Amino acid sequence: MATTEEQRGWSLAVVLWLSAWYLCSLVTLFMNKSILSNLGGDKYVLGITQMMTTAVLGGAKVYGPALFSSIVGTRAAPGAASLGHVHTYKTFYRDMLLVGIMRGMTVIFGLVSLAHVAVSFTETVKSSAPFFTVIFAWLILGQRTPWQVALSIVPVMLGLALCSATELSYDTVGFLAAVANNVIDCVQNVFSKQLLQSLTPVQLQFYTSAAAAILQLPILIYIVFPQLAGASERLSPNMVALLLVDGVFYHLQSVTAYYTMSLLNPVSQSVANTAKRALLIFLSILWFGNPITVPSAGGMIVVIAGVLVYNHVRLRYAQTQQTSRSAPTTHRV
Repeated sequence: MATTEEQRGWSLAVVLWLSAWYLCSLVTLFMNKSILSNLGGDKYVLGITQMMTTAVLGGAKVYGPALFSSIVGTRAAPGAASLGHVHTYKTFYRDMLLVGIMRGMTVIFGLVSLAHVAVSFTETVKSSAPFFTVIFAWLILGQRTPWQVALSIVPVMLGLALCSATELSYDTVGFLAAVANNVIDCVQNVFSKQLLQSLTPVQLQFYTSAAAAILQLPILIYIVFPQLAGASERLSPNMVALLLVDGVFYHLQSVTAYYTMSLLNPVSQSVANTAKRALLIFLSILWFGNPITVPSAGGMIVVIAGVLVYNHVRLRYAQTQQTSRSAPTTHRV
């Protein structure tokens, strides 16, 4: 049983990592929208910059101490990764390939969505994650969802339908891109949670980012390079600086998300993510001044409320099942 001091330490860590995750998500999202919509940035250039930056920074974190020690001739700290050594396990390369593909696709789909529709609408679509989580839990893991939990998803989908039907910035490409981003992100989160049993958050962030960056090389060669050759004026020093800052915050968002995920159980993580979505929707409307209709605003509220109800019902069902089992199970809340 955890002591009071340990509980305080864990609670402080949750607050710090959660706050950092919220802040980095806010900065990254707003910079993405500004670069794509206001400054005429290219989504492929932005996406690859994010993947390359986070791979480089992650590599510096994982292998930097060993490299520094080899240069100055000192012994690396215990537990530091050695140069030329990759932390592997039996299915390491397969797992990194799968998550790398998913990370690259979520970045591109997310940026395509932001380029076509308002930030508030994109985040509302992403809030429908419970619907896709239930579907993929059944298809991939064979988990059957209780009818109470399934019923709690209905308000989420009704709110999303209302929001989509009355959204002034609605665009089919943007909507489908947001849905695709949502679907892939749900699968990625479930898979990443399992990988954190074998890797640290920093290692997981680095290896998957490196895999995603490598997989995006064909886009870099066949699409981005020709665009750069004929559109150098779009990559002014200010634009380059913005892309790099955006990449740094994207990296920090990934790391803080993985650290938060490592401290919380899936239900708590989902609640925290829902609260983040609600905050981003509200702030994006204030910051960008997106015009919204009353039905659209009502749809957003219904989606957020529906997700909170879903999380409450799912948590209550999980607690009931745990009580009925003979073997005790412990979860962080």
